[in-house]
Amino acid sequence: MICVPNYEQSYGEAIDLYTKAIELNPNNAIYYGNRSMAYLRTECFGAALKDATKAISVDQGYVKGYYRRAEAYMSLGKFKLALSDYQAVANVRPSDTEAKRKALECNKIVKKIAFEKAISVETKSIADSIDFESMALEGDYTGPTLEDGKVTLEFMKQLMETYKKQGKLHRKYAYKILLDVKQWFMKQPTLVEVPIPDEAKFTVCGDIHGQFYDLMNIFELNGLPSESNPYLFNGDFVDRGSFSVECIFTLFGFKLLYPNHFFMARGNHESHNMNQMYGFEGEVKAKYTTQMSQLFTEVYNWLPLAHLLNKRVLVMHGGLFTKDDVTLDDIRKIDRNREPPEDGLMCELLWSDPQPQNGRESSKRGVGVQFGPDVTNNFLKKNKLDYIIRSHEVKNAGYEVAHDGKCITIFSAPNYCDTMGNRGAFITLKGKDMQPKFTSYEAVPHPDVKPMMYANSLLNMLP
Repeated sequence: MICVPNYEQSYGEAIDLYTKAIELNPNNAIYYGNRSMAYLRTECFGAALKDATKAISVDQGYVKGYYRRAEAYMSLGKFKLALSDYQAVANVRPSDTEAKRKALECNKIVKKIAFEKAISVETKSIADSIDFESMALEGDYTGPTLEDGKVTLEFMKQLMETYKKQGKLHRKYAYKILLDVKQWFMKQPTLVEVPIPDEAKFTVCGDIHGQFYDLMNIFELNGLPSESNPYLFNGDFVDRGSFSVECIFTLFGFKLLYPNHFFMARGNHESHNMNQMYGFEGEVKAKYTTQMSQLFTEVYNWLPLAHLLNKRVLVMHGGLFTKDDVTLDDIRKIDRNREPPEDGLMCELLWSDPQPQNGRESSKRGVGVQFGPDVTNNFLKKNKLDYIIRSHEVKNAGYEVAHDGKCITIFSAPNYCDTMGNRGAFITLKGKDMQPKFTSYEAVPHPDVKPMMYANSLLNMLP
């Protein structure tokens, strides 16, 4: 999804106003089409799809309805349905060069997926085919080097300084970090238990989304990761922001340096489908190789799905579940080494969102579920937990406390997509009382590289 110059609250206001307009005149296709646009901008792809479909049913000649629905389908990974809508516009408007271009590009994606599926066979992992030892260092390379193949604190400091100056880590060391961190994650359980001593500080960060310079600001405000300053980053490290490579190698480096004091959870954007559309795959190919982008997919498949802090607080990227009686043991038993499915516990851990009213509703995103305070309370009571922390949603202050303090959202990418105007935030707590404290901060300047620079071109323009 591409963001336009405005603030999150303006999109919310637009949704409210178009909802009122629809109540007064439910037969105006433009109202549904414009509300669909606002839903697209706030990542409510399921709601956007519903509105675009309604706009078309009200007025089959409303071309923008097909455009809106096509982007909603694209965002949900339903490329064949998106192609059908782009072709519908091209057929109705033979002179619409933009519709023809999008139909052709979408058709290429559909054919590529079909071809890859047709030739797919069981093969060895990409990791097994990489010989990083044979990769030579060019004589003009001045970036950081591993010491005896290991990440050190000095390496990490040099790496961050290199990235700040828009330098690049040599592919030899990039591959080595990926291979080593994959081995570490493969040994981790799906639900990682994290003990926090009574007087120790622990920090939880939310979405970073490729905003490297804001990640550096977190470390400036809260200190570098260390054994005495542990962190948990709660998914969506990459995509949308165009410094995702820099973010992920910084985070993976700290994971290798402090494996028992630096934690990473999978987000919905740590997946092949999302990386194809929202920029990370294109960025890795531009800065390194196609092979490396494939290796990233293998690594992401092994990321843990949740963390249990002091047996009292559950942290996951998305949220809770469509069914009652889910236990921590159920989470532990999830087979996570795969692309996230479209339903079930793994999907909901990565995609679900809280809602203010009791009960459950279909997600406005089109994936996962919306869950109310009663669902949260029942889950906590059954599993003897104090509260949950999740991420996944932009919040104006960088955080939100909901469900009577039992459901906390933390989002760490300020001025998301360079346009949303939100603050970022992180949580600190101590093991003794586990009471969350919030630090909220503004975005910092970054080089003139636009978000979504490497994203699928079909998402870079919406009529």
